[in-house]
Amino acid sequence: MASLSALRSAYPWIKTPLIACAPMLRIATGPLAVAVSRAGGLGFLGAGFDLSNLEANLEHSAALLEKLDTPIKQEDTKGTLPIGVGFINWGADLKTAIAAITRYTPCAVWLFAPASLPDDLVPWAEAIRSATNKKTKIWVQVGSVSEAVVVAESLQPDVLVIQGSDAGGHGLARSASVLTLLPEVKDRLRERNIGHIPLIAAGGITDGRGLAASLVLGASGVVMGTRFLTSKEANISDGYQRELLRVSDGGRCTIRTTVYDKVRGFTSWPERYNGRGVINQTYVDAVEKGVPDEENQRLYEEESQKGDAGWGPNGRMTTYAGTGVGLLKDILPAEEIIRNTRLEAERAIKNLAPERDDN
Repeated sequence: MASLSALRSAYPWIKTPLIACAPMLRIATGPLAVAVSRAGGLGFLGAGFDLSNLEANLEHSAALLEKLDTPIKQEDTKGTLPIGVGFINWGADLKTAIAAITRYTPCAVWLFAPASLPDDLVPWAEAIRSATNKKTKIWVQVGSVSEAVVVAESLQPDVLVIQGSDAGGHGLARSASVLTLLPEVKDRLRERNIGHIPLIAAGGITDGRGLAASLVLGASGVVMGTRFLTSKEANISDGYQRELLRVSDGGRCTIRTTVYDKVRGFTSWPERYNGRGVINQTYVDAVEKGVPDEENQRLYEEESQKGDAGWGPNGRMTTYAGTGVGLLKDILPAEEIIRNTRLEAERAIKNLAPERDDN
């Protein structure tokens, strides 16, 4: 209850349990972030490690928020933009980030993947809190119990995002499913008298059943990434979305690997991370056929000229997705995704209630 109260106090417009959109690089832009927050969730811009467009994306988001037919009340935003910004810290520039945050003041900043944890995050947390007078809340994504403890004790974050191994995109190469990771984190933090921090579940959650399960595990809400890839507001190609709807059996059709980073030239990720994506020809050539990295990268670059045709089992374009990808059936507005997820969670929880025996 204390965790839920903290979230409601920080973000008065939200509906609980909280549904947030992951800050997906180049995909979570203003339209998606604003749509999620407008629906009572919390949308994040995916700033990532290249902040050259951050101010422009914040400016666009601010303009979209002003034009909402049902605006989020000013008294609820507490002088902030009712969206967050996500940074990939091994590559993001703190000075550039602070300049943008000072000007637009998002309600939350999501920190992820520093080269050194927690040391590289301490200056970020201190600078953000100072620049915004603590209006901007600090979210930190972790993927293990040890990470959660060290971040909680050293940064005192406002929220911990607990990402399990089923997540799409980047995360720890060695991690547990959120099914066991989240309750173990919750127990460990409680033992160390820091159990007040809200925990948000991430990894493989694509519908209301996943939301309901996360609440039972002790989460105060969930983050969905893969599900919002199939939202109408996502900045994503048709070919990518068609591939997401085509595949099934996510534990088999996706794989955690560094292959997709190598062919795209993103080789600065710390060694403890890799990314989960749909298996395609790029992966098959690299792992099963032994195609050298340089040749595979050349083939990838050629494929990128094909547009939407570059996706698919015989294509080479990267389709990052979590193991819940097989549960995706349609492309919907973000607001409808959130509404459907909440309703399904309510039904799932209601069905868990024991039947009354009046005899």
